[in-house]
Amino acid sequence: MPAADLTRVEAEQRAQVVRSPRYEIRLDLSGSGDTFRSETLVSFDAEPGASTFIEACTTEVHEISLNGRPLDAAAASDGTRIRLDGLAAANELRVVSTAAYTNTGEGLHRFVDPVDGATYLYTEFAVAEANRVFAVFDQPDLKASFTFTITAPAAWTVLSNAATPEPAPGKLVTGAAAAATVAVSTWSFEPGPVISSYIVAIIAGPYAAWHGSARSVDGRDIPLGVLTRASLAQYAEPEVMFELVQAGLAFYETAFGVPYPYGKYDQIFVPEYNWGAMENVGAVTFNESYLFRSRVSDARREQRAIVVLHELSHMWFGNSVTMKWWNDLWLNESFATWASTLATAAVTEFTGVWATFASDEKTHAAEQDQLPSTHPIVAEIANLADVEVNFDAITYDKGASVLKQLVAWVGLDAFQRGVGAYLTAHAGGNATLRDLLDELETASGRDLTRWSALWLETAGVNTLRAAIEADESGTITAARIEQSAAPGHPTLRPHRLALGCYELGDDGLARTNRIELDIDGAVTEVPELVGLRRPDLLLVNDDDLTYAKVRLDPDSLRVAIDHLPELSDPVSRAVVLGSAWDALRDAEVPTIDFVRLVIGSIGHETQSAARGLALARLELAISRYLAEEHRTQVAAEAGDAVWALAELAAPGSDTQLQFVKGFTRIASTAAHADVVGSLLDGSIKLAGLDIDLDLHWELVVARATLGAASDDEIDAALARDDTAKGRLLAETARAARPDQAVKDAAWRRVATDASLSNDLARAIADGWQRTAQPELLATTATEYVAMLQGVWASRSFTMASLVVKRLYPAPLVSPELAVMTRAWLEANPTPAPLHRLVSEQLDELERALAAQARDASELSGGAQ
Repeated sequence: MPAADLTRVEAEQRAQVVRSPRYEIRLDLSGSGDTFRSETLVSFDAEPGASTFIEACTTEVHEISLNGRPLDAAAASDGTRIRLDGLAAANELRVVSTAAYTNTGEGLHRFVDPVDGATYLYTEFAVAEANRVFAVFDQPDLKASFTFTITAPAAWTVLSNAATPEPAPGKLVTGAAAAATVAVSTWSFEPGPVISSYIVAIIAGPYAAWHGSARSVDGRDIPLGVLTRASLAQYAEPEVMFELVQAGLAFYETAFGVPYPYGKYDQIFVPEYNWGAMENVGAVTFNESYLFRSRVSDARREQRAIVVLHELSHMWFGNSVTMKWWNDLWLNESFATWASTLATAAVTEFTGVWATFASDEKTHAAEQDQLPSTHPIVAEIANLADVEVNFDAITYDKGASVLKQLVAWVGLDAFQRGVGAYLTAHAGGNATLRDLLDELETASGRDLTRWSALWLETAGVNTLRAAIEADESGTITAARIEQSAAPGHPTLRPHRLALGCYELGDDGLARTNRIELDIDGAVTEVPELVGLRRPDLLLVNDDDLTYAKVRLDPDSLRVAIDHLPELSDPVSRAVVLGSAWDALRDAEVPTIDFVRLVIGSIGHETQSAARGLALARLELAISRYLAEEHRTQVAAEAGDAVWALAELAAPGSDTQLQFVKGFTRIASTAAHADVVGSLLDGSIKLAGLDIDLDLHWELVVARATLGAASDDEIDAALARDDTAKGRLLAETARAARPDQAVKDAAWRRVATDASLSNDLARAIADGWQRTAQPELLATTATEYVAMLQGVWASRSFTMASLVVKRLYPAPLVSPELAVMTRAWLEANPTPAPLHRLVSEQLDELERALAAQARDASELSGGAQ
């Protein structure tokens, strides 16, 4: 069910009326049905005589009383809001209702583990979903303390933002489903910290738990917890999670000059989670994909470290000091993305994480920034629907990239001093971007008003390219950096960047000179280069200081492509590869050149994250950007090459694992299917490679995609792993089979079955999109556009957006699909979030069509 919307105007008006809310909430979670009882007592001050409303998304309202006066529930509540009229200076509102569990990862999610039948609950309240559980003024600037009294089975663990009390034993309850008698207990929590409603958390179930502590700079011992489902306890790695938090807490306290602001820090791995993690105060929830059942790449472990440190940084920036409204969401997420990268480089083994940032976050940011839906970092947020679609690469990755540029401009020390002053001045409250800029200006002495206007309040990504003139001897006679703006977004911005001069020699491409400078406007002369010998490679944005698209001059580009492995610095390699990928997406270079660049260099790449990203881009380039005339041949050759790299890799190495997994994603021929099958049955063995649980599934899904896996093979894999994850992977494998009836049935199941959980719908849709025969996805395209408005109106945002994005036949790169999509967009300008999501699909399709045309023109020009 869609939740209630809230506009910015409504939130501002309510904040003028309501002050200092305080909540006492009683929840009965002891039943076995689909609903639970919720009682809310909220005390708040208000303007006498004023009217307002409180959100309460309920299945039934039993009682409403305001200041002791009963209200007619039918008249006052519409199922999502309760109208409150005739307020006093001091008010007490009581709401008793029945609310529903969800299986969509919103509100209070309920999951039953197929391994042992145990029930697990957790909340996800961002953006404004707390009202699915209790009555609440659900906006970030009405901070409050929340006091919970929770009744649940006595064998459960129950957590919230405050410390967990000892439970009081209660009565025996007979479960409706199995007629079993269950002992229940009641947990009466102390009032929690004053926080925004979207970072409140409730966790309940028979979780396995581990406990540790971290010492704060102010002398406190901060209790730490790690919790997982009982059936996943063997994969918990609590020592890794504790070590990351201990190191991160010390790092942030030193960097910000502010002690950890809360009393505890639990990390809970929860099932069927929509996000990577969520920064609930003292009770951070994580996607179970960060529990590693099998061996994973170093890149995946690096990503987990970044996520852990990302959420930890939010305790200061976002939780202690919180945005007033969602237009500053970027400030929360961009800061955490930047800060966690800084911390990861400083306190973990992943010291090369800034190379990952350059090739991953910045590339995703630029891709999002070139969509028709791009928006300023400080986005215009009129209502909650606007917020939901702005959890994107602008909010996270572009914002973090721009903060990195700001740090380069004002200096790291000044930046950290300004942040510390901001956190101290606004601790426990709400603040705005202007509040932060004021502190940074004081710390750095820089006026940031123009910087903010150009970088944060305008959209689009600039392109930077070097223009070099040299005489016959190779001496540079003129050098400049040219800056251009994106179509429709004319802003040219100031950049702090570095130019790297590289020469080919016995040690590869060695940097012989580095020039750091400020550039502004369309042309910036670089007199420092004049008189120098023209370098073999002039790398614009060396060290990745600024956020921009980079184009190398033709000579430098040829050297970079031919000698990429000889660049010793991983950040420099990331800048080059990112530039090549962006040029491919802009149809400036033929796809075959990019494929050859990756195949020729990836075997020499030393960074796990860089290898993983290159393989992912290779897969996309092959499946969508190659010209039809040679896709089959190039895909086969690329698969052969990646398999050869797997065979050549050191036994048991991270490189070997990544190449094998990469091969399962780009395998395209019957011979490839045979290799995959031989790995499964053991007739082909690679020294040091264990076909563990998850790799076994990747091989099965690959064979299913190629039509080589029978039902029996998939059933056998499921029998080997009859767990929640195993069942999802079996659904993916079944939907991946290249059979028209299978594809159509999978599509319709996700489109029409509203009972599917979020994870199950994702698993089926992922299998449907997984194909080496994209024409199989064409049959439902007409149904897709016909059902969009109905799905958007009837489903929650999570499920509606899942359907819109994952059931679009993106692998089908056809002009006919583009025409159909364009027609729908012209006929359906609203709702704006739905129009935005579909327009993004069209933009990616048009890019693929342009890339294929560019690749085809290279073929017709005689390229081999």
